[in-house]
Amino acid sequence: MQESPATRASLLVRLRDGRDVEAWQEFARLYAPVIYGFARKRGLQDADAADLMQEVLRSVSLAADRLDYDPNRGTFRGWLFTVTRNKVFNFLDSRSRRVLGSGDSRVQERLEQHADGDGKLSADWEADYRRNLAAQAMEKIKGEFQPATWQAFLQTAVDGHEPAEVSRRVGISVGAVYVAKSRVMARLRQEIERMQGDES
Repeated sequence: MQESPATRASLLVRLRDGRDVEAWQEFARLYAPVIYGFARKRGLQDADAADLMQEVLRSVSLAADRLDYDPNRGTFRGWLFTVTRNKVFNFLDSRSRRVLGSGDSRVQERLEQHADGDGKLSADWEADYRRNLAAQAMEKIKGEFQPATWQAFLQTAVDGHEPAEVSRRVGISVGAVYVAKSRVMARLRQEIERMQGDES
């Protein structure tokens, strides 16, 4: 698996100040959907996943003053994944104990299935993080492009349509479709790098 980009060290430093609303908003925009999605994929209902997400964010806020960035100890996102995974497993475990009292063993089976796939869980976590980061970056740069350019990019790079088909739909040449996709992709990479800030 490809090495995942690091969480900006500067953001982690800013999180120590509980009054830095902008840092906490940026952190929540980046990670709340990833935490929520991870919980939903593990079988939690919408409300339970939202509650769990809040618990994880609360854990981060309680530990924020102790977040000393040390790349030798692992990544922040690795720590956040562990916190999230443990909270999900604890939730499923507590729920399975209640349900098993009634004779239903499906929840226990689900818990056991998830316990074996730590590598897959980590890969899912990273994929969700990358999708969320890309979606935020796309939203930020969208206004920099003409509608036809943006549509050509979306329909080829995101939706996977053939350039000739997109050319007919959008009303630009096939060459212009390729140029549009290339220009937006270059700008998107630049914005993602900017959002990630200083990597270690």
